[in-house]
Amino acid sequence: MQVAITARHGNIKPELSEYVTRKSEKLVRYLDQVSEIDVTFEFEAERVNVEMLVEIEGYHTIVAHVEGEDAGSTFDRTLQKMEHQVHRYKEKLKDHRRVRPVSKIVQVSNEEEPPGDAEEPAGYET
Repeated sequence: MQVAITARHGNIKPELSEYVTRKSEKLVRYLDQVSEIDVTFEFEAERVNVEMLVEIEGYHTIVAHVEGEDAGSTFDRTLQKMEHQVHRYKEKLKDHRRVRPVSKIVQVSNEEEPPGDAEEPAGYET
């Protein structure tokens, strides 16, 4: 995974660059399909725009953009926003369907039969 940091119309300190790299790499903790992270700092007068692009498996890109006055705190807010979006993306990938309908699970537990004696509906496997 690559982390690319770009500064437009200004410079960022090496300490901030290391901080951005270290924090950005933690996005893999949420989603291990991340292939590239681009962080862009754009300085305009007294404002800083931070844009973060996370590329997932080469064809999905998630974007977070925040504007603020301090580069470090603005990056932190951008990272928080990106973590939320990556978490939401991961939830969309999950299969939330159950193998057996909830009504059948409740019915079996109410009958209090020993496990294995309850007949399974056709098409369902345990």
